Amino acid sequence: MDKQKKRFWERMGIGQLIIPLTALALLLLFNLIRDPGFFEIVVNINNSGNPVLGGNLISVINSASELAIIAMGMTLVTAATGGQDISVGAVGAISASVFIKTLIGMGEVTGWTLIVAVLACIATAIAFMMFNGTLVSVFKIQPMIATLILYSCGRSIAYWITGSATPQVNSPIITAIGMTIPGIPVPTPVFMVILVGLILALIFRVTNTTLYTQSVGINQGAARLNGIHPTAVKMLSFGLLGLCVAVASIIATCRMSQVSHKTLLVDIEMDAILAVAIGGNSLGGGKFRMSGSVLGAYIITMLTVTLLAMGINSVNIKAYKAVVIIVIVAAGSPVIKNRIAALRNRRSVSEHSAVKGGAAS
Repeated sequence: MDKQKKRFWERMGIGQLIIPLTALALLLLFNLIRDPGFFEIVVNINNSGNPVLGGNLISVINSASELAIIAMGMTLVTAATGGQDISVGAVGAISASVFIKTLIGMGEVTGWTLIVAVLACIATAIAFMMFNGTLVSVFKIQPMIATLILYSCGRSIAYWITGSATPQVNSPIITAIGMTIPGIPVPTPVFMVILVGLILALIFRVTNTTLYTQSVGINQGAARLNGIHPTAVKMLSFGLLGLCVAVASIIATCRMSQVSHKTLLVDIEMDAILAVAIGGNSLGGGKFRMSGSVLGAYIITMLTVTLLAMGINSVNIKAYKAVVIIVIVAAGSPVIKNRIAALRNRRSVSEHSAVKGGAAS
């Protein structure tokens, strides 16, 4: 019976999500006990006279948008290469600079100019991510070392693109992308997360991307013998990460209607890696579950919002987050999982022995 239950949970894909779901449930329970008003959702009227949803939960869902999107792409790179890309924030600053400079250069912000700027932003992010992918897949450089190049100089490139300025674009279209669409109270970035998730889910559904990515991550040599091209799979993973970075940088830019090479998506790479780990994905590559990483992103953001609601100084929040995240990651580590599995096996053997003994008597 225990084996049947285990196979059932594995088929449902729930086993890998036990740790993030438990962490999320504990955070929700803690906030429910601490302050039931934490879950209150209110309808406010913005400066344009349109209704918008407000409250801590809405803040969590909205604020986590960029992190959730980048965590999706980071999951693919981690699964395929067994390493992480630490340049996503810097590449986001570069692509955001291209996005806003394109808009400014084309004059008035219209639907067509926005499309051109978005395509330029996406192309830029994918190009820089392909540079990282080439270093990793062709030159066999360890991912974190390869991406350290753009991590170090990426924001300087963004600085050159913007001409050491902080360009701004004031437009109802930009405001709608970063905030809310008139008549729709739900923040637009939430829909952007859903859109990216659906695009990736469609790619996984109609292609063998999931199988190829996991095969390369588990055993690159065996994958090659089975006709899978590891270099192509890794390049595809970095390309999809570039798409995610571009979307996240557009959201971050539209939120503020400006781009700052110093602060845009700063430190998001570390939170993205943590989101992948909290989601139950192995940082050494192989099998992955995208929904776990998305859950990890929302857990990290909810923890931040909770600490702010408790009056914790923003300077000290990272220390508190580190303690909680260590506990979560340690709970999902192979050592703890193996110990729990061993205890379950002992209990099963004991129960089986007791039943067998009772039947014999």
